Amino acid sequence: MKVIIGKNSGFCFGVKRAVDEAFSLKGERKFVLGEIIHNESVINKLSDRGIITIDSLDDERFIEGDVLLIRTHGESKTVFDKAKVLGLKIVDCTCPFVKDIQKKVHEHYNKGYQIIIIGNQTHPEIKGINGWCDNSAIITEDCENLPKISADKVCVVVQTTFSEQKFNNIIKNFAFKDLKSVDIFKTICYTTSNRQKEADYISKKCQAVLVLGGANSNNTDNLFKICQKNCNAVYRLINPTDFDYETIKNYKRVGIVLGASTPIEQFQEVISNMEKVTKDTIETEVIASEETVAEVPAQAEEKKSEMELAFNNIKPSRDFRVGQIITAVISSVKEEGLTLSIKDAKKDDFDLNKSEILADYNPENYKAGDKIRVMVVGKNPLKFSEKAMEKVLKEESDIEEIKNGKIFEAVIDSANKGGLIGKYGNYQVFVPSSQIVIGFVKDLNKFVGKTLRLKAEKVESKGARRQIVGSQRVILEAEKQERDAIKAEKEAEFFGSIQEGDVVLGTPVRFANFGAFIDVNGFDCLAHISDLSWTRCENCADVLEIGKEYEFKILKIDVENKRVSVGYKQLQQKPWDIVAEKYAVGDVVKGNVVRLVNFGAFVEIEKGVDGLIHVSNISNKYLENPATALQVGQEVEAKIIDINFEKEKINLSIKALLPEEPAEVEEPKKSSKKREAKKEEAQDEEPHSWSEDDGSVSIAEMIKTSEN
Repeated sequence: MKVIIGKNSGFCFGVKRAVDEAFSLKGERKFVLGEIIHNESVINKLSDRGIITIDSLDDERFIEGDVLLIRTHGESKTVFDKAKVLGLKIVDCTCPFVKDIQKKVHEHYNKGYQIIIIGNQTHPEIKGINGWCDNSAIITEDCENLPKISADKVCVVVQTTFSEQKFNNIIKNFAFKDLKSVDIFKTICYTTSNRQKEADYISKKCQAVLVLGGANSNNTDNLFKICQKNCNAVYRLINPTDFDYETIKNYKRVGIVLGASTPIEQFQEVISNMEKVTKDTIETEVIASEETVAEVPAQAEEKKSEMELAFNNIKPSRDFRVGQIITAVISSVKEEGLTLSIKDAKKDDFDLNKSEILADYNPENYKAGDKIRVMVVGKNPLKFSEKAMEKVLKEESDIEEIKNGKIFEAVIDSANKGGLIGKYGNYQVFVPSSQIVIGFVKDLNKFVGKTLRLKAEKVESKGARRQIVGSQRVILEAEKQERDAIKAEKEAEFFGSIQEGDVVLGTPVRFANFGAFIDVNGFDCLAHISDLSWTRCENCADVLEIGKEYEFKILKIDVENKRVSVGYKQLQQKPWDIVAEKYAVGDVVKGNVVRLVNFGAFVEIEKGVDGLIHVSNISNKYLENPATALQVGQEVEAKIIDINFEKEKINLSIKALLPEEPAEVEEPKKSSKKREAKKEEAQDEEPHSWSEDDGSVSIAEMIKTSEN
């Protein structure tokens, strides 16, 4: 967005002189007759300084010696005369242009001229001028119903802030032909004329115009009417805060026109408010009209160059950014803090409360004229802090370290398609999605609210833009590389220190269905579930306990694939190792039936040692199926009739412990030799080969099939 403003905007030299004079008044009792200018903010500031605004000299508060300031609009001759009678100290701040009109009116009136004043008869300037001809002037402000003139000599003057175009039209319509003497003075202030030309130019070039000035400001009203002729979007602002700036945010060219009683700070506030609603950068252009000045009083001419200099160096408050550190000059020292003068601030002074001063505040340690470094902590209005500056300086020191590779932390506030956004002090932190972790991140929102460790990829700190582009991935990758290097070193050391067959100490760290992972000197080795126990093992937890230390035997080493297999059962005694020491043929043992098959029953006599009772050795009677005499879990007593240490087999007999009984039914004699051969073959099989679980065919079934 481009903003255009006229060079003659803001206080004219007369208003500025009056305001400056008012703020410099000495003494405790100070009065201003009427509003010093038509601007509420200036009047409120004067009131804060103890300057009282009164409506007339009949105020009973006056005492001799009081200071009375005459405002820029001027006053009648009777006011000056009465003020002298009351013994008041008069500070005359009447505008030099107005003063010149009063002088012309007074001189011509004394010479018998009829005074005609073109302007607003209710305006204080017109009332004051009329007071220099005994309030006898004819006053008008339009071409309609122009008064008839009975005198033969006429003096015409015009209000300093009146429309030049309207003045010319009125003069054309006056009947001056029959008059002997007509003196016409075009007493419109040259700055007013220039303002009107600038307003006309700006309103023709811009899509919208803001006209800013006090509610009672006549010159501002005239500027507003000029702009309305050229532009459809013209807005009258009493102050910078009473307007919805959203209305103009989409315009590319916006003009700002200031009345003569509008301080330049209010222009800065308007710019600041516009910045808040527009996404474009605001560019300010100052334009000047062609100045044609006639009969400029000497005092006004002296002030002209100063005014031009002030407006040619307009610097809106946006030049001061929050977080900026500046050097200020102490203009006064008070108990509650310091008053600062800021270069280019377009304001006389700023308060720095003692709570914002770095050290314990003592007024004796400061004096006017000293310099102090402070930081901008607020805009509209500008606010400063010395304490905040120290924090920022420390932050800048941290930023230098971050630029040099220091790891920092940032809390993530939000996420977008590109990555994560957080904050580090006054810096915005951006983490691209590819730099969050090692690998792809599908849901960025899960990182919102979390603290990330980051390393700066890029730091921007020029102008108002302060941003750190950070990466957590580079930290994670560096840490992984370090871990991998340490791991590789430990692995090389580990594999160099072990051999197959070594016995090592290890600690189970986790279990799986297929085995247990054992920590041996920091390296995970696998103990397969088949290597945990000589007996059947369903669960690793039946043999080992997490966190407890055991001895293991290294069974296999695969250096290339970084795998080591260990065994636990290999260091435990086999169940069959105790059979030769403890049992012999002919011994009677007790045990529980653990399994029934078609050809017999298996009885556990030791953990991991089962004996087979063939169906023919269960009873003296013939049994078709062992289940008719025995059941799983039943405790039985049997005699060892055979031990095969090589094949790890024991044959038992219950029948051998029973008394002999004559057979009631003679056993069939079919294929007796063949049946005996099958029986002998069955006794030679491995116990587990008769398991019903493995789908094997029993000897009894084989015999039955053979007989059939």
